This record gives sequence, structure tokens and C-alpha cells, in this order.
Amino acid sequence: MKKHSIAPWLGLSLVLIVIDQITKVWIVNHYQLGDSTPITAFFNIVRAHNTGAAFSFLADAGGWQRWFFMGLGLVASSVMIWMLKQHTAQRLFAFALACLLGGAIGNVIDRVAYGYVVDFLDFHWNFLEPLFYRGHFPAFNVADMAISIGAICLLIEEFRPKKSPA
Repeated sequence: MKKHSIAPWLGLSLVLIVIDQITKVWIVNHYQLGDSTPITAFFNIVRAHNTGAAFSFLADAGGWQRWFFMGLGLVASSVMIWMLKQHTAQRLFAFALACLLGGAIGNVIDRVAYGYVVDFLDFHWNFLEPLFYRGHFPAFNVADMAISIGAICLLIEEFRPKKSPA
């Protein structure tokens, strides 16, 4: 099998990190914590801080979680880079890893720089009220979107039919 370069995948991760950080720096410079600007009937730009993980998991853990999630992000990033080196020819798998890597590093940068992750995309619908306060899905950011896209692509890769070696 032909050996492919890891560079395009690391380049994708870098682009995601840069977009993520530019948007977060803009939010930090233009919004105070809790500020909100309605954009549509179901979408706001906000400034929210998350000291925990997804859906604010462990957000109230007392501070140790900052270091735990930073370490976890760095270990996961190292594993993803190693896996990318091994699987550069598997495009969907490599794309998924590159998205996960970019998102993980984007959120680790926040934890180092601020002590929390900056979230700013706030979607809300009435049908979500039984699940979320006033129907607001937890605020998220570009890194979170990259992680979600990467996870979905990993699932697709896992469940799609495999080609048998010729």
C-alpha cells in the first residue's frame, strides 16, 4: 500500500484550531460573560465559560478538572497523531482524526489560556424545554463542532461495509 503524507491531515487540524481560536478571541474581546446577541428566533451569540467537559460534565468539581481535561486532551492528541501516521491512506478515518485532533487542541488551548473553555453558539427551541433550561441546547464552539463531526465520521467509518483485500 502506498504511504501517504500526514501533512494534509495535520493542516486540516491546524485550520480548525486557527478558526476556533480566532472566533473565541473575538468573543472574549467583544462580550462579557453572560452577554447575548439574538441572531434569529432560535440562535444567539453568547459568551459562556465551561470549566467541565461536554454538557458541563464535572464543571463544579473544584478546579482539578482543568488539569485533568488538559492532560486528557494532550494524551488523546498524541494518540491521534500516532494513529494518523498509521492510517493516512484511510481518508474518512484520517479526516475524523484530524477533526478530533483540531477540536481537542482548540479546547486545550482555552484551558491553558483562560482556565475554562469559551463557548458562544447558543441554539434554542421550545421542543428542547423538557431536556434543557428554557430549551437552550448547551452553548458550544468551533472545536466542539469539529469533535462532533469527527465522532460522526468515526461511526460512519466503523459501520460502513469494508472492502475485502484483493
